[in-house]
Amino acid sequence: MAALSYLMADKFYSRHIAWAYACNFPQTQEFHVPSSKDSADQGLHKSSQSDAVDLNRLYASPTERIQKAVLDHLMDFHKEYLAKATFFCLATGDGNGLDASPRGGPPGFVRVLDARTLVFADWPGNNRIASLRNLQNDDRLAMLFLFPGLETFLRINGRGRVSSDGDLMQELREGVKVPKTAIVIRIDEVLFHCGRAINRARLWRDESHLDPNHLPTVGDVMAGLAQLQGDAQFTSEQIVHANERYSSAVRTELY
Repeated sequence: MAALSYLMADKFYSRHIAWAYACNFPQTQEFHVPSSKDSADQGLHKSSQSDAVDLNRLYASPTERIQKAVLDHLMDFHKEYLAKATFFCLATGDGNGLDASPRGGPPGFVRVLDARTLVFADWPGNNRIASLRNLQNDDRLAMLFLFPGLETFLRINGRGRVSSDGDLMQELREGVKVPKTAIVIRIDEVLFHCGRAINRARLWRDESHLDPNHLPTVGDVMAGLAQLQGDAQFTSEQIVHANERYSSAVRTELY
């Protein structure tokens, strides 16, 4: 199945819009995106000594109990949470920048190989494979686990490598689907993080659920991006088709 092909001009821009086509689509339009290099060079990320903030004055030191809660290996209670985990965000980076990628699966999709080693399969997405490419250049990574309904996070920092070992791929298969690669993690730090952010966001409350009718659809976003090219226009029928295709793919084409 052909993917809807946007030709990314650079990594900076593609990170901001990749969510709009996180699954494969039938090919409809193809266009170039203007480079954001000029705007990125205008000092938006510059820092100077005058910007320095005395954090030690503003924040108290973490308690001894908090410091001792950071381990370099899993204990049984960590493993119990991982056995229930269905979602985490994966942070990686290289010399060109950083990426954060959502990962999900059935409970226990992140496998515990031993007290310091984890593995999870890489399943199809938008084929940017930024996390995999980053790890080939810089093996540092971070994982932030969310647990639906709970008021706590689990954080893991470590080193990762990409594997395509045949036996491992078979162990990580989902039904008849076999992953192409997996990420093997060596744990450097593991810790629980309080859930204040969850409650500030009211994340698990029914009244916090958004009404998609009050936001641009994926098709609307894709049509807006097409206008950047000038001669590439999405018709209303194409917008409807993109929305239908996305809704189907994001629910049924999981592996």
